[in-house]
Parts: sequence; structure tokens; C-alpha cells
Amino acid sequence: MAATASSPAVPQAKAGVAPLRAGQGHSFLLRRLHSLTGIIPVGAFLFEHILVSNATAISGPAAYAHQVRFLASLPLVPVLELFGVWLPILFHAIVGFYIWYRGDANLVAYPWAGNWMYTLQRWTGGIAFVYILWHTYTMRFTGIDLHEHPGASFGKVQNEVVAPLLLAFYAVGLIAASWHFAYGIWLFCAKWGITPGEKAQKRLLVACLGFFLVLSGVGLASLTSFRSHPQQPTDPAGARIVEMGPGATE
Repeated sequence: MAATASSPAVPQAKAGVAPLRAGQGHSFLLRRLHSLTGIIPVGAFLFEHILVSNATAISGPAAYAHQVRFLASLPLVPVLELFGVWLPILFHAIVGFYIWYRGDANLVAYPWAGNWMYTLQRWTGGIAFVYILWHTYTMRFTGIDLHEHPGASFGKVQNEVVAPLLLAFYAVGLIAASWHFAYGIWLFCAKWGITPGEKAQKRLLVACLGFFLVLSGVGLASLTSFRSHPQQPTDPAGARIVEMGPGATE
């Protein structure tokens, strides 16, 4: 029935869910925790994994084995991994996919270019999550135990990146993780009020883009190192020789 002056049309609600504002509902708390875990501890883990552990591969198999042995010698390694790495990554990923599904892309009034980067942030997060799952499964739950035989770590990664398709997957996953972390720092500072001014946000964005280039550059250099060295052993006896350094024999 057509609307008349005496019976005005009732406005129809728009499809979708309006974005929550500060202080509204438990979803606000989830997003804050999601943002926080992206920096600590997930971001800290990526920083160490790319710029410290993987970077040692550039110095060769023995240096990489020593770094893996150092990490394996830390106290309460299973507890540290569970509560300091795997559960935070899982929480960050689940909430991230939830935000992506809900389409909360306009929580902050970004410019057009910023919306593109925000969308890229979602896709790189999904790619990085798949990459981390695969890398964790193959390195920790298949083949030789690297905690017991760190000398086999270099060879085990070599076996992963020898195939061109897997090498491409590793390169894309590494770049995606680097972007997601670097731009995530910018988002974190903007959301938490650390960079309230436009000038501060622009300067931080430039710094974060530079950090992304450093992360991805070091990561790709480590992949190149794995490919450039002769195939290293992945058996216990060969692992012991690698740990002893170049020229060592049993």
C-alpha cells in the first residue's frame, strides 16, 4: 500500500551490522585483544623468527643449527610455545577471520588508499595463517625432531623449498606475514591513540613500510641461503656433524 501523508512510510533498516564504537559490547574488547596480540606476542614471535632465527641461515647450516639449539634449550619450551605463540596466533586468527566476515572495514574513517591497505591487511593475514600452519606442521610434526637434532634443521627447510611451487608458497607467505605485521603496527598505534595526529600517522606509515621492506628482504635472503647451500643431512648422525661445524667428521 502506498504511503500517504497520514501514514508515512516506515524507513527500512539497511542490511548489515553497524560498526561498534568504543565501549559498545564484548566485540570491542575482542578487537582490542586482537590488536594487542598482533603485536605482543605474535608480532614479537615474527620479529624473532624472521630477523633473528631465519637470518642466521645466511651464515650457514652450523649457525642456523646453533640458533635452533638455543631456542630448544630455553626453559619450559612447550609451555612457552603453547601460551606464548600457538594460542595467541590461534586467537588472533579466529578473531581476525570473524572481523573479516563481519565486514568491519570502516571502524576508522580511512582515506581511499587506506581502505586498500586495510583490505590487503585482511588477505595477507589469511595467507600468513595458512603459511604458519603449514610451516609449523612440517617443521615440528613430520620427520626428524629438531629439538633433539637441531643440526637437521637447515636440511629440513631445504627439503621444503627445493620445489619451485613450495618455494613460491614460502616467499608469498613470508611477504604476507611481513606486511601483516608491519602495517599492523600502524593500525595498532592508530587504534590505541599512540599516533593521534595526521602527521604522526603519516610518519609512522613510512617507518612501517620501511620495516616491511627490511622484514621481507631478510626473509627472502634467508630463503636464498637455503637454496644456495649444498643439501644438508636430515638424519641424526648427519645432524651431529652439522652442529660441530664445517669440516667436522664423526
